[in-house]
Amino acid sequence: MPPQNDPSAPAQAQSSAERIDRARRALVFGAALSAGVAGAGLGPANAAVRRSSARSGIDRSARVSAARLDAEVAKAFPLFNVPAILPPFDAASAGARFDVDLHRIVTTTRVPETGARVQVSGLLAVPVGKIGELPLVSWQHGTILSFDQVPSNLIRLADPDYALTDAADSLETLFNVQRFAGQGYAVIAADYVGKGPFRDGRDEAYVVKGVSVQTCLDILQAGKAAMTSLGLAPSKLLLNGWSQGALNTQWLHQALRRRSTPIAATAAASPFNDLNEAWSYWAGAQSFALPAGTTSYPALPSWISLCMIVALGSYERYYGLNGLLDSAIRPDFRELARKYWSDYKTDFDPAKPFPTGAELLVPGFFERATDDRNSAFLRHLAANRASYWRYDSPIRFHYGLADEALHPAMVYRALSAGGHAATGIPTAGASHRATFLASLYGDAASLGGAENVLSWFGKS
Repeated sequence: MPPQNDPSAPAQAQSSAERIDRARRALVFGAALSAGVAGAGLGPANAAVRRSSARSGIDRSARVSAARLDAEVAKAFPLFNVPAILPPFDAASAGARFDVDLHRIVTTTRVPETGARVQVSGLLAVPVGKIGELPLVSWQHGTILSFDQVPSNLIRLADPDYALTDAADSLETLFNVQRFAGQGYAVIAADYVGKGPFRDGRDEAYVVKGVSVQTCLDILQAGKAAMTSLGLAPSKLLLNGWSQGALNTQWLHQALRRRSTPIAATAAASPFNDLNEAWSYWAGAQSFALPAGTTSYPALPSWISLCMIVALGSYERYYGLNGLLDSAIRPDFRELARKYWSDYKTDFDPAKPFPTGAELLVPGFFERATDDRNSAFLRHLAANRASYWRYDSPIRFHYGLADEALHPAMVYRALSAGGHAATGIPTAGASHRATFLASLYGDAASLGGAENVLSWFGKS
């Protein structure tokens, strides 16, 4: 998910606060339901944060009105609708129909790469007043270049005066909560390992497959248990993800189908399917032809190099590739990379150059064996590809024709290998963020004749 500002802008034009913001961005049957709501300490309006029974996995909750959800979405909408490919948000046509209860859920997961057991959190969002069965969306969020902009932090809305911001909150999760929970769905979303209130200093596991999948599986299971404690049950399972979360969604889909878990439909917006291909593209070692009907394509954003640093640090930590950050990154940028990996702060020395993706890596990284750790890193990326899977339930890949981080050609691998259940939804003029926004709020005019994910899920 792209931050709001660009590291390539002149240093004198950016304050320290702006530089930090730039890198950060890039949810019962009758009386039983009433008892569950009362037990959660939720009043008729915005509820106070509370702690609850460990049996349900819920430890904090908040109630948010439909009107407040709509107001927050209206404020966030222009930040994602860049360039403006959609009309402004209209609560009359796209507003929430239900108030929503937000629950932070807590469980443990096992990290397959290290064997460690860790505490993790996530979000369960359910519509107020619904009873019995309702459709369930498992939402996988995109890249956040901070430690705490996670789905479960939406419980901050327990404070009626709290205003969500792009720099501190998960606005993409807000959109999913308003769009799905506000329309009668349940939404479950994981806070990935190395993120959120139970991070406890742990390193992020960015695009590390095993722990990403296991965390999503365990939070999904914990969220279902919490639903049961509230007298709710899923009628069908739907998956949705964007960017890094679109890759996690494909991994999760594949893991669930290996367990024979039924999935009604899956949506992936701006999906990174083949990590080797993404890395080659980000590092300037691979290029693609212009999409049909276009005369130019956006340049790669400078924040891509920050994502590359986080990926290298994550693979160094979780795959035991000690020293990978040093072996893969040019000497001029190693100090910057080590510092950024340790604190995610973008208070870089303005007198020193900031690396683009093409400048970050040591010469020959994709041409020869530059270091055994670099070679191992590329093998791990290849093993973690999601592209080559035959889907036996409907999946849609939303991709923008002006996505600054993901060229459309990078989506074709999964589409061509996925079989007839896989469909591509190209979005004309859409940036990385606008592709995601259009997938939720677009119509046939913006989605090349297709319907948005909410409408499609409703028919699946």
